Amino acid sequence: MSTRRVPKPLPPKTPCAGSFVVGGSLRAGPLLVIPQMLEEQRLDPNQILAEIGIKPNLFADPENIISFATAGQLLQHCAHRTGCPHFALLVGQKGGAESLGLIGLLAQNAPDVGTALQDIILHMHLHDRGATPTLSVSGDVAVVSYAIYQPGVVGTDHIYDTAMAIAFNIMRELAGPAWTPAEVRFCHSAPRDIQPFRRLFRSPLRFDAEQSALVFSSSWLRQPLPGSNSRLRQILEAEVNRLESQSGEDLSDRLRCVLRNLLVSGRGSMDEAARLLALHRRTLNRRLHAEGISFQQLVEETRFEIAHQFLRDTKMPLADIAALLDYADATSFTRAFRRWSGTTPGAWREALRDPNHQGHRPPK
Repeated sequence: MSTRRVPKPLPPKTPCAGSFVVGGSLRAGPLLVIPQMLEEQRLDPNQILAEIGIKPNLFADPENIISFATAGQLLQHCAHRTGCPHFALLVGQKGGAESLGLIGLLAQNAPDVGTALQDIILHMHLHDRGATPTLSVSGDVAVVSYAIYQPGVVGTDHIYDTAMAIAFNIMRELAGPAWTPAEVRFCHSAPRDIQPFRRLFRSPLRFDAEQSALVFSSSWLRQPLPGSNSRLRQILEAEVNRLESQSGEDLSDRLRCVLRNLLVSGRGSMDEAARLLALHRRTLNRRLHAEGISFQQLVEETRFEIAHQFLRDTKMPLADIAALLDYADATSFTRAFRRWSGTTPGAWREALRDPNHQGHRPPK
């Protein structure tokens, strides 16, 4: 296995008005194929990139950093300029564990598939500060999901397509070519042409789902990785831990990542969040207090972001979104949404179709 230059920790996020955090960032690694793909379409990559203010040298090094919002804009713009709506899926189809840099290399040297996935999930914020992966297991069913938590990102459906294709490739690399998902889910509406998705995944597809996720038998988590190197893994773990100590990420930032998936899986309690962060409940509460924010405030902010995403990116009925967010009924959800945004979910969804719509404001 080839060695790679050790990545730099991603820069800290920049706070905005209110308690939201914006400015999430992403290593350029998974996007390095884009200039070549544009050339294959007989387009000038430099011109396409310049149209959205991206310099070509971004793609000179996988450790370069691109803002998460710009990554979404880039994928959306490339789909438009190439006339290929599934451009982002093709980008992801060319990626795998190696595109995650040091984290991917650590996962490739895990003793088994389950440990490899936990490596990626635990350290993903060193690679991607705009979304978070999660692994949940219920009986004989495992679900690996990917959820965007940064607000105000365009092109989220394209980001999800790229992420799910990369996740699919990573699972194939870890578990072997015999691995096949029982279902592939997307939390956006179905594209007009789903044949490219069928060709890649060769599995049942579900759009307008609660999460973008791969569903498969949990027995695969015990599958050993025959090529793993325990000595190399120790070296990689030490380097990852060093980067973690330099990451400059607040606990509230990490908790936002965790809550996004906990809430949509019905497990959004403080006890569950503390468990995933390897903290005692009292310790979690004390550290949040020191940052000037409460657990419940983070829950409400995250609920608003989830509601916004599903209203914008899917055709899910309001009653289903209310149930997803654990409200008693659509009326309770509407009341909370009005408190957050000053309008109803239905009016909000209609406003999102207006090209002059200016986004959203944080919950009070």
